[in-house]
Amino acid sequence: MRIGVITFPGSLDDRDAQRAVRLAGAEPVALWHGSHDLEGVDALVLPGGFSYGDYLRAGAIASLSPIMTEVVDAANKGLPVLGICNGFQMLAEAHLVEGGLVRNDHGSFVCRDQVLRVENTSTDWTNAFDDGQEITIPLKNGEGGFIASAETLDRLEGEGLVAFRYVGVNPNGSLRDIAGVTNARGNVVGLMPHPEHAVEPGFGPDTDVAMRSGVDGLGFFSSVIRSSLVEA
Repeated sequence: MRIGVITFPGSLDDRDAQRAVRLAGAEPVALWHGSHDLEGVDALVLPGGFSYGDYLRAGAIASLSPIMTEVVDAANKGLPVLGICNGFQMLAEAHLVEGGLVRNDHGSFVCRDQVLRVENTSTDWTNAFDDGQEITIPLKNGEGGFIASAETLDRLEGEGLVAFRYVGVNPNGSLRDIAGVTNARGNVVGLMPHPEHAVEPGFGPDTDVAMRSGVDGLGFFSSVIRSSLVEA
């Protein structure tokens, strides 16, 4: 399986995402924001960072990059797309998922290992998890507060489109503790925490077993590989 990782001006975690793809057993394909060619990849990752310096709104300018025309078209046709942190902001700005992201309610950048509860295991990016499973994923953001109208929030909840929820502490003021959402088809998922930073022993979050041993992030990438095998 070939998974494209798009680099935008200001991307910080594109190489980390490529490494996560490789560790999960797929082939990472580096893509450039200024291209219109997705190079026939089987899935896409929009990585974290500060695309275009987060000017205007985080992810707003990147959502209008040339390659996003192809990303939106491919996503609407069913191609799996994962947006991580800044990538989640891009998905929201491109209206591939509902809601939006605003400045953290405490006004400060936050960086911590964050416990999440998996609320939806039927997406292309979450099927390797169990319903209600709690995982620990690094989080780092300044504009991570998830917002939506009360009507939209009720619909997201009612239709099972909340993919992840913060557990223990809400780090950024996200409404209803929402950490990630999916589209109705389940091929597009966006979340603020960074699964690509929890894929390799020695570099992930601390666990009860050992320091920096957490690899819960691998489940995202193994999920999309599993989805591709089922479809094949």
